[in-house]
Amino acid sequence: MSTTNGQWYPPEWPERIRLLSAGELTPVTPRRAATVLLLRDGPDGQDTPQDAQGGDGEHSPDELDAPERLDTVPEPTEAPEGPETPPEGLRNAAGGARLAVYMLRRRASMAFAGGAYAYPGGSVDPRDERMVTWAGPSRAQWARRLGLDPSEATQAQAIVCAAVRETFEEAGVLLAGPTPHTVVADTTGDDWETDRAALVARDLSFAEFLDRRGLVLRSDLLGCWARWITPEFEPRRYDTWFFVAALPRGQRTRNASTEADRTVWIRPGDAADGYDRGELLMMPPTIATLRQLAAHGSVADALAAAADRDLTPVLAQARVENGELVLSWPGHDEFTKHIPGVTGGHSA
Repeated sequence: MSTTNGQWYPPEWPERIRLLSAGELTPVTPRRAATVLLLRDGPDGQDTPQDAQGGDGEHSPDELDAPERLDTVPEPTEAPEGPETPPEGLRNAAGGARLAVYMLRRRASMAFAGGAYAYPGGSVDPRDERMVTWAGPSRAQWARRLGLDPSEATQAQAIVCAAVRETFEEAGVLLAGPTPHTVVADTTGDDWETDRAALVARDLSFAEFLDRRGLVLRSDLLGCWARWITPEFEPRRYDTWFFVAALPRGQRTRNASTEADRTVWIRPGDAADGYDRGELLMMPPTIATLRQLAAHGSVADALAAAADRDLTPVLAQARVENGELVLSWPGHDEFTKHIPGVTGGHSA
C-alpha cells in the first residue's frame, strides 16, 4: 500500500479493476453485514491516537478501556420513551463531555484490511432471522429505514440482530435487557464468556442466547448511520450498515475478538487526525464515519442525527481518464485515487 495518509488501498486493486473491465473477473455477491460505532461521553483524557498506534499491542483491556478514564459507572435506570430522548444506557459525565468512539485494530495477519482500525461488526448469520423478543421500532419500520423492501422485514431483523450480536462477540457489550426499557448492567463472568464463545463458534444462535437468558433485544438503542458496499473488484465483499449506539450504563468494553490486537476509546477528531498523518490505517467507510461523528459534541447529538442520515449505499467507481485509472467513491472526494498505466475502465 502506498499512501500519504492512512487510506487502506490494496496494491492488487488496479489489476483486478483491469480484469473486471475486460470481462475476466466476475464480481462476488456481497454478504450483508453490520457494524456498530459504540459511543460514550467523557472529559478529555481518553486514549490518544499515539496510544492506539504505538506499543506492542499487548495492553490489557483495563489499560485501554477503564471506565474511570471517562466517568464513574452509575446504577442502571429505566429510560424515558421517545426518539428524541437519550435511550437507556447513555453514559453522561459531569461537565466537559466529549464524544468518544470505540475502535479496534485488525490483526496484520487478517486477509481483509489487516492492520486497519475499524469498529466491532461482521456478517449476518442466517440464524439471525430467527424470531427474538424485540423492543423498539417494528421489523417493518427497520426494513424501511435500512432501505430494504417492506417485504424484507425478517432480513431487516437479521441485520439489526447481527449488529447487536457482533458487538457482544467482539466488544463484550450487549444491547439487550430483561425488559423493553432496561439493559443488562454487567456482562462479565464465566457464564457470559461461555455464551459469548459459543456465539462466536456458531454453536449457539443469537435467538437461543437471548431466549435462554430471558432477554429483550433493544433495537431502539441503535441508530443507522450509513451504508457502504465493498467495490466490485474486491474478492471479499460486504453490504454493510453502520449503526451508532451508546455504551450501556454499567457495561464496559474489552477486546474479546481474536481478529483484533488492540482496542481504544478515542475522540473521532483525534482518530481522523491520526489517519491524516498516516499513523492510523483505515478503510474509507471508517474514516468517513469518523469525520461525520466529529461534528457532534455528545452521544445524544449523534443519536438524534442518525434519524436523518442518508442511507444511500456508497459504492466505488473506476474509470479511465487521460491514460490513468481514476478510482472514486461518490460523495467522498478525499478517497479519489489516480492510478497511472492502467488500460480499460469500469464503473462499479
